[in-house]
Amino acid sequence: MLEYKINVIETLKEAGYNSTKILKEGIISQSAMQKIRKGEMVGIKTLDQLCELLDMQPGNIIKYTEDKPKKD
Repeated sequence: MLEYKINVIETLKEAGYNSTKILKEGIISQSAMQKIRKGEMVGIKTLDQLCELLDMQPGNIIKYTEDKPKKD
């Protein structure tokens, strides 16, 4: 399963992108911002946009972890 390695919202703020600016300028969609806030994975286009805004590679933002087997 994919998960975020960083706090995306805080990292965007540090880069000068607060939620108001992101939504007003249409940088990232409102639905994508909600997913990020909930820790849910966004689509590849949004990940591409995050990489550009934060000057990072995808591997700096997300990581793969194995799903833990559910106990019965």
